[in-house]
Amino acid sequence: MLGGYVGKLLRVNLTEKTIREEALPDESVLRKFIGGLGLGMLMLNAEVPPEVKPFDRENKLFFMTGPLTGTAVPCATNLTLVTISQETEGLTGAASHTHGSWAVRLKFAGYDGVIIEGVSDKPVYLFIEDGKAEIRDASKFWGKDTHETEDLIKEEIGKPDVSVLCIGPGGENLISGGCWENDKHHTLAKGGTGAIAGSKKLKAMAVRGTGKVPLDNPEKFKLVAKEWRERMFDNPEGAPAVCRNAGIVRNYGFPMGSMLAAKNLTEPNLESYANGLKDAAKRMDVKPKGCWGCPIVCCYEVEITDGPAKGYVATLCGGGENHEGAAAMVGIYDTGTAWMMTDIYDRLGLDSSTHGCTFGMVFECYEKGIITKDDTGGLELTWGNHEALLKLLHMMIKREGFGKLLADGPRKAAERIGRGATKLVAHMKGTGYNLHDWRAAWSTFLGQTIAGSGPVWQAPGFDACASEPDLGYPSMRQDGLSTEGKAANVRASQLKKIWDSDCLGLCWYGTWGVPNVTSYATRSLEAATGWKNFSREEAFMVGERVVNLERLFNMKRGLTIADDLDVGPRLLEAPVKGAAKGVSIAPYLRMMVEEYYEVMGWERSTGKPTPETLKRLGLDRL
Repeated sequence: MLGGYVGKLLRVNLTEKTIREEALPDESVLRKFIGGLGLGMLMLNAEVPPEVKPFDRENKLFFMTGPLTGTAVPCATNLTLVTISQETEGLTGAASHTHGSWAVRLKFAGYDGVIIEGVSDKPVYLFIEDGKAEIRDASKFWGKDTHETEDLIKEEIGKPDVSVLCIGPGGENLISGGCWENDKHHTLAKGGTGAIAGSKKLKAMAVRGTGKVPLDNPEKFKLVAKEWRERMFDNPEGAPAVCRNAGIVRNYGFPMGSMLAAKNLTEPNLESYANGLKDAAKRMDVKPKGCWGCPIVCCYEVEITDGPAKGYVATLCGGGENHEGAAAMVGIYDTGTAWMMTDIYDRLGLDSSTHGCTFGMVFECYEKGIITKDDTGGLELTWGNHEALLKLLHMMIKREGFGKLLADGPRKAAERIGRGATKLVAHMKGTGYNLHDWRAAWSTFLGQTIAGSGPVWQAPGFDACASEPDLGYPSMRQDGLSTEGKAANVRASQLKKIWDSDCLGLCWYGTWGVPNVTSYATRSLEAATGWKNFSREEAFMVGERVVNLERLFNMKRGLTIADDLDVGPRLLEAPVKGAAKGVSIAPYLRMMVEEYYEVMGWERSTGKPTPETLKRLGLDRL
């Protein structure tokens, strides 16, 4: 048997209440697409026709691991969910990632992935344990938040080493940006996949496994994994060093500078917000919480000891944009309150980036008099009013009153409000994006606009958050407002991330900015599977193949260059302060998108992959 994989997929039909096992694709297919996003996208393209919409019965959810998931290499915890994006209204595919222990336990239970199809007639959850699976009634959990659901399902199963992946009220009520949460700290946040689960009445999936991942050459694998772990913190600008032991609370703002998203992007140079977070971390008890086998330990739990949220205990992930979406975008700058609001978003099962863009626009509309208390049901939506935000969140989830206008994403919310609100909204393809203010980092801005899964972290470039030694950038670029070479940077970073994180089954923090990680990744894959001569060139071709497959899938659904240029007016304005003060990307964006198409081997004017590119990648028959 091929090492690295456990060899089976689980297909669950919620309509028919059937479960069956299937073999993984043939080895020649695995070597081309590896796993995770690659295999998930291949199956989505084969099984879901272009006319299917996100909430249609015919849509499917592909939960995929990779061949290194559950092994001894660092950060081997990635679960990728591939489906149609609810947030782009079916214009693109969706690829969302989570970590913790769920994906590891799935492989230990004997499965490389789970495919969900059909629609249940009542709320259900799936329980998987060591080669067996069953569909269980979840009616009594419907309406519970994600933390409550995790605890209740674990109590029902009665085994402490169960990992639960579940949706909250946001997904249940088909709110745009509805997401999944697992292990209290982690979310499948992008693409509105929790809302799609809600449309299928799938509340949760619980998994327990006691097996292990087979390896072709365990001794060689052990040596590579050891070297990788010992050297992964060498680059001080790499994600492992920055995020180690809840490092985001000590390094927030590094090296973001003018990229903090606050007050609907009207305060891009808000260093006081970052400094407040770091000061609060010194005063309060921040407890790092690691994923399975992870040496970085980026997540954390914190009890808030002062301010309006005093006494609240928040369980947070290791990233930063969630704070800005949940709090800073509406002017909430008190750190404890920001932590609490971020945790509440997670419990409700909502992506704070999507709704940060919505609520930031709404609060600015209130400030400008575009809406008043007569519109909001008496709520005073003044900057920083977290109590009003909480009430509005629950109104939105219930689709009640003014909240009903806000439930379907930032652009639709602005259009429904009218009266000039559309001029204030920050969006890409109609929805939220990974929420920092990328107007001072043009490669990351470009990477979000062209990403094949909607606006997500897929092609970061090198001028925002981390360097990338393996791609020739031992230090970050300092020319965030330059167009020179940015398209090539975006392409290179996209191929690398998709290959070494999204397909192999690793958390991006374990590969982002790590010197020699391409060597570690290819050698680990060889030792796990037994494949010979898996070169750097072959690895990056996997990334390129997946990017092109996403492009083909999206173009079949109607995507054009106009959609890659579909960016909200606020993002095209010149910032009023900070490093990008007075400079807008707007005059250059089309040229940058076209240059990206060109370096990808696509038609410059349309973004359509050329026949030569598809043939070289073995995709010409698709």
